[in-house]
Amino acid sequence: MKIESDILIVGGGIIGLSLAVELRLLGSTVTVISRDSQPAATMAAAGMLAPEAEGLPAGPMLDLALTSRALYPEWTRKLEELTGLSSGYWPCGILAPVYKQGSSRAGEQVRNSSARSGIWLDFEAIHQCQSGLGADVIGGWWFPEDAQVDSRALARTLRAAAEALGVNIMEGVTVEGIEQHQGVARAVQTSAGKFSASQYVLAAGAWSNELWPLPVYPKKGQMLSVRVPPEIHPPLRRVLFGEQTYIVPRRDGQIIIGATSEDVGFTPQNTPAGIQALLANAIRLYPALKDFPIAEFWWGFRPATPDEMPILGASPMQNLTFATGHYRNGILLAPITAKLLADYILQQKSDPLLDNFHYSRFYKPSDSPNGKLAVYPGAKISTTSATEPMQVLDRTIDILSDRPLTIAGKTFNSRLMTGTGKYRNIEEMQQSIAASGCQIVTVAVRRVQSNAPGHEGLAEALDWKKIWMLPNTAGCKTADEAIRVARLGREMAKLLGQEDNNFVKLEVIPDGKYLLPDPIGTLAAAEQLVKEGFAVLPYINADPMLAKRLEEVGCATVMPLGSPIGSGQGLKTVANLEIIIENAGIPVVVDAGIGTPSEAAQAMELGADALLINTAIAQAKHPPAMARAMNLAAEAGRLAYLAGRIPVKSKASASSPLTGTITGSTS
Repeated sequence: MKIESDILIVGGGIIGLSLAVELRLLGSTVTVISRDSQPAATMAAAGMLAPEAEGLPAGPMLDLALTSRALYPEWTRKLEELTGLSSGYWPCGILAPVYKQGSSRAGEQVRNSSARSGIWLDFEAIHQCQSGLGADVIGGWWFPEDAQVDSRALARTLRAAAEALGVNIMEGVTVEGIEQHQGVARAVQTSAGKFSASQYVLAAGAWSNELWPLPVYPKKGQMLSVRVPPEIHPPLRRVLFGEQTYIVPRRDGQIIIGATSEDVGFTPQNTPAGIQALLANAIRLYPALKDFPIAEFWWGFRPATPDEMPILGASPMQNLTFATGHYRNGILLAPITAKLLADYILQQKSDPLLDNFHYSRFYKPSDSPNGKLAVYPGAKISTTSATEPMQVLDRTIDILSDRPLTIAGKTFNSRLMTGTGKYRNIEEMQQSIAASGCQIVTVAVRRVQSNAPGHEGLAEALDWKKIWMLPNTAGCKTADEAIRVARLGREMAKLLGQEDNNFVKLEVIPDGKYLLPDPIGTLAAAEQLVKEGFAVLPYINADPMLAKRLEEVGCATVMPLGSPIGSGQGLKTVANLEIIIENAGIPVVVDAGIGTPSEAAQAMELGADALLINTAIAQAKHPPAMARAMNLAAEAGRLAYLAGRIPVKSKASASSPLTGTITGSTS
């Protein structure tokens, strides 16, 4: 695996490059992976900066677009100073003509958008403003603050800026998947190998859905350009945003005509029907075009979403950021996307605007019989009754982005495992296991076989149709003993109706005082038991190297201790646990030493997949109550881990804004 940078951006279009430049200017090392920029929306776009001419309705999308448009002059100036290249930014204004016949929806949309800078021009005024318009243009809106940029020139300038700043751009490389573990992105697998970074950004445009199940899909757009013959005077001076067409003049004499909007997937190439429709609409708006020579045809794929708004900010993985789904407005929104997401990635500073573009807006309440809401972390949860929002919230949260605990191919809903030892009586044990909500219970094979005190009738005391037995090799001092007892445990599980149960919690403990596991004996026993078809869950010291070695030999989990068995000392091995969790490709179960629910929650907040807790429950003054508390702690810790804690800072950070506060006195 190659560690290339602090931040790895998947996608080399306008959004990916804009963000790369912004992050690099703020001091981060950045890698951009791009497979093919030609069919992407960036190279196909006309480059209109037209939030008002397009008639974006009042709301967050219009606010985002207007903010980005305001950033353009300074943003492009900096890029041009950095590279010496022109971006083609031109604050030329946009004219939106309205026809007297046929559908006038485009004109009405503009009228209804409450345009902030729009000026209505009647028939005489609009034809004086721009000569050569079609005879059926009866008026239109003039938007002096809208503008344009040459999208191809901007892409070249951005790329040059990125290269000048030291951004590593990998062109012609396909990202095949995002490797993740426990809610953290670990690497991207590509056609050129595996690459890792601290933070990842998905900015793959219309192809984003191939890497994450987002409702982003391609909308094909065909376009063409013509050249203004030198003898034509006066030339077209305004961008025309008309009904089902737009016409964008460039300073070099080229005129861009666009664009179709086709739901044809990734079907490439121009078509006669598409080009014919473009020309017919454009000639109706500006008839002189019929005699201009055609310069070029092209096409591209816009990244559309169901609500035609982008997906920005947080993802279900704590170090993956979404920057996709910009549809027709990728060029327009590039500066604000770069600014907001750079702040979010580097400072965990989420502008209120980003809340409106969170991916969770596409995930609706499920129709499942249990009445749960199917939501992702960060989703806005609605309740069915205004009188009991908290009660509804408590019983409806269901984190779909958190996959169930899976061990050796078997899935469990609970992340808390419990034991059967040290209880004062069987009834207390039964009540505690029920209160814990656990689905896996570990049983000491030797104690059951010998009817040791506290284990009489244990096999009959629990409903093994509902609980998965985890036989353990407690009391074994050598690898050979543990192997023999594991075989007995498998037979015991079969006798109790679990014919396919091949699980074993492997304990090899020669030390009678501290009950610390023998790493050499554990590894030897694990290798043999894996060969015999066991799903081995080894109890170990919090040793990252041993954990990795056990994973390599085929263990189903690793179970590092937090502190010695039954000591109640809590997590004394946090640093090593973090390393084990970070590097593990199998579930990590923290086992031993947890004494309180707060310690259980802490272990889950570290990213542990599950907990095994026995003594802290069995020896509590009220075991069933403690079992319930441990269950809640495991759930809370897991939810906190998925939610992502705030960064630790050396200085205070005010919870309330300091602007807009009352500073004077009133009389």
